[in-house]
Amino acid sequence: MGKQVECATLFAETTPRQSLPDISQAVINEHQHLTQTLEYKPGWSFYLVLAGVVTTLGSSLPVGYNIGVVNTPAEVIKTFCNESFVSRYNLPLDETWLNVLWSSVVSIFIIGGCTGSVLGSVLANKLGRKNATIVTSALSIAGALLFLLCRAANSVEMLIVGRLLVGLSAGLTTSIVPMYLTELSPLRLSGAMGVACPMGVNVGVLVGQVMGLNFFLGGVDDWPYLLSVYAMLVIICLPVLCILPESPKYLFIIKRNEVTAVKELSRLRGVSQSVLRDELDALREERDERGGAGAGAGAGRGEGRAWSMARLLASRRLRLPLLLLCAAQAGQQTSGINAVFYYSQTIFKQAGLTEAGAQYATIACGLVNVCTAALMLRLLPRAGRRPLLLASSLGAALALAALAAAMTAIDTVSWMPYVCMITVLLYVLVYGFGLGPIPYFIGSEMFEVGPRPAGMAWGSLANWGGNFLVGMCFPTMRRAIGPYSFLVFSAITAALFLFIRSYFPETRGSTPAQVTQKCAHGLRSRPLSPQHTPV
Repeated sequence: MGKQVECATLFAETTPRQSLPDISQAVINEHQHLTQTLEYKPGWSFYLVLAGVVTTLGSSLPVGYNIGVVNTPAEVIKTFCNESFVSRYNLPLDETWLNVLWSSVVSIFIIGGCTGSVLGSVLANKLGRKNATIVTSALSIAGALLFLLCRAANSVEMLIVGRLLVGLSAGLTTSIVPMYLTELSPLRLSGAMGVACPMGVNVGVLVGQVMGLNFFLGGVDDWPYLLSVYAMLVIICLPVLCILPESPKYLFIIKRNEVTAVKELSRLRGVSQSVLRDELDALREERDERGGAGAGAGAGRGEGRAWSMARLLASRRLRLPLLLLCAAQAGQQTSGINAVFYYSQTIFKQAGLTEAGAQYATIACGLVNVCTAALMLRLLPRAGRRPLLLASSLGAALALAALAAAMTAIDTVSWMPYVCMITVLLYVLVYGFGLGPIPYFIGSEMFEVGPRPAGMAWGSLANWGGNFLVGMCFPTMRRAIGPYSFLVFSAITAALFLFIRSYFPETRGSTPAQVTQKCAHGLRSRPLSPQHTPV
């Protein structure tokens, strides 16, 4: 204020004949100049933090919850399914058909996840990032309602449809929410916001395990409430989700609604529009590039048209980013995390823990996974994506190989169960520092706004496809080769490490356009060469 008064006084002294309105305008101009010359760096704001919290609790957490909760009441729900078929169809199920039915209940969730991943590309562009996220919440609530009522209605069909709906919601969430959060965040905070979705999934798995304990909702008659209790969080978060800003990038570049985009960006950052010039210039540049050469291979052939999953797959310029994203997303599942958790209770019991103690130890593994995801909020902006992903994949491959070796001697060497226990915890730790969180959001940093929904859809589909593949193959592998199954997972993870080491560029501090340029020549690209290092 003192600067403004001094400028106004000086202005008045040098031009004594000017009118008061002229002097006032001079003061205003000086104020605008001072405001605009201050270096503005967008950071954490109220709406940005609110978006991270609400989508983590109301969208991502239910995904993990529905993944982790179904194992605890499995035998009780099988009994319900058998009794329902007897009472309604007079058709008792033997053990084989009961296992087939239970496999359907479990796998329909993954099928829903794959379907939701594909639909995510369409809904994100048609409805917008925020409105598509609202759709995921509605599907999640509908699924919970079916879980709550299926026992009273004596309907296995309601249980299966409920699992399908929450699977659809999960696929949409993993496709849309990381994209929404990274588009809301400034470039330097994209990693921290990207971790919110995987952290929510990890917390959801942990909460599902805890709620399945006997003194919570693990009782014989409590399973409908156990399956549906997550809906309370979704219902609480849904009204808040409705008041969040839409992605300014989506409004500006996809919808070309500059006025609304600027208003939403100003509301999101909590500052006036006058200090957003740099961000607006970057948005205009990206919009102009999309309208011109674009990010695809077909410059001059209608780049303004929408990016479908098929079009992205055909783009030579974006082929390497798509391969890297799908490899990371599929590798997150084919690294064997679910198999390790499956074996963990057996390992802990052989180490001398009781049934309850083994269950608590498995929950402790889930807690380690959550804690590492939380640490990534601070670690990612400092260490970068590439070093963490490389260290995590290499460490996971070595830990899996060590686990396979240790488990072959678990019955012959007295102290080997403790080695197995340490190896499991070590694997969960290194997995959580890279393979767990980074694949979820890395697509948002590799694809520009136009092809981003299609890229995220392909990545999410690869993730759910890897989950389905492991779920189908692991039981057979376990029966055929036992602990040596982990050598298969180790080899796959080692191959992922080599692929990432050769082609994965550092995305921290780089715009998607810069990343695309590094990878523009497919497998002939050299994204790690010095000339591609961003300034």
